[in-house]
Amino acid sequence: MDFTFTEEQQAAVEAAKAVFAGVAPDGVPSPALTAGAVAADFDRPVWAKLADADLLSLLLDEEYGGAGLDAVALCLVLRESAKVLARVPLLESSAAAVAVQRYGGPESKADLLARAGRGELVMTVAASGRTGHEPAERAVSARLDGDAWVLDGTQTAVPWAYGADIIVVPAHTDTGRTVLALVPRDLDGVVRAEQISTTGERLGRLRLDSARIAPRDVITAEGAWEWLRELLATGTCAQALGLGEAVLRMTSAYTGKREQFGFPVATFQAVAVQAADRYIDLRAMEATLWQAAWRLDTGAGGPLPASGDVAVAKIWASEGVRRVVQTAQHLHGGFGADTDYSLHRYHAWAKQLELSLGPAAAHEEALGDLLAAHPLG
Repeated sequence: MDFTFTEEQQAAVEAAKAVFAGVAPDGVPSPALTAGAVAADFDRPVWAKLADADLLSLLLDEEYGGAGLDAVALCLVLRESAKVLARVPLLESSAAAVAVQRYGGPESKADLLARAGRGELVMTVAASGRTGHEPAERAVSARLDGDAWVLDGTQTAVPWAYGADIIVVPAHTDTGRTVLALVPRDLDGVVRAEQISTTGERLGRLRLDSARIAPRDVITAEGAWEWLRELLATGTCAQALGLGEAVLRMTSAYTGKREQFGFPVATFQAVAVQAADRYIDLRAMEATLWQAAWRLDTGAGGPLPASGDVAVAKIWASEGVRRVVQTAQHLHGGFGADTDYSLHRYHAWAKQLELSLGPAAAHEEALGDLLAAHPLG
């Protein structure tokens, strides 16, 4: 398999590096020292720079002002964003926009996509369900009532719920179908309650109480939610990879300077072996990430559906990023927990990414179900 990125994908990486070059991981108060959220909103100046660099419209078609690129390009940019813990809804807004492009109606596309690509409209996705341990589409019900869809239910831990203009909410109908409702943040019948993530970010508990949505703002296409969920999971893997790479570099720099018995601790075999193991984790995370993104983009066939590759990538991302930050903490000693040093922030973000859209165990169970349904001959 050829893992060489195209010129357009490589250009997206260079643009992302330029945008994120000035972003500091400690640009907001430490979550370890903050009782509430570290900030009321996401990083709007960085968001504006992403828009100016055309990185918010990567996956959109040219008619909406986009570059027409693919999930691999988005993952490459997400990888760079996580290296500096950029506090922007890049994954959620980009994934929601491309889901509208792929499955939405002409009115929604015309109304939302160009504005989303310019950064004027921010979108997010409610993907955690009622408790975070159940399918998100089961948490909210949707029924047709005259000329509107009526939504009832609760979604928890919605990222950027207080900064996004549109929240994409999966919901189930009485016939067992799943629809995607494009819910305006301040719609009647929508109530938000603040929740704080492990990273200190402001999440939202979203309660829908007979919220009425026009049919034009509800995506009923078959497979829309499954595809969006898999893109979100794949993007989360890209963030975990970028974070892990940044942490391993921090660890390499620290152990190369820290001396014991007159020698840098990086020269000790026990330290070198642990660092090498984590490097192998990162390369496995990378290989499975690109496999999943490629399957999503191309629809290429395989012994398992693309969801199987996404599950494998998320298993590696969840387990791998946890091992990377744990080893980094160990090799840094007490210095790793110092709130004046940024490693503790990366540790908090790693835990959030590990559990987002399901921990490794949940994806192992899903992979097992796929293997049972598609015996490998």
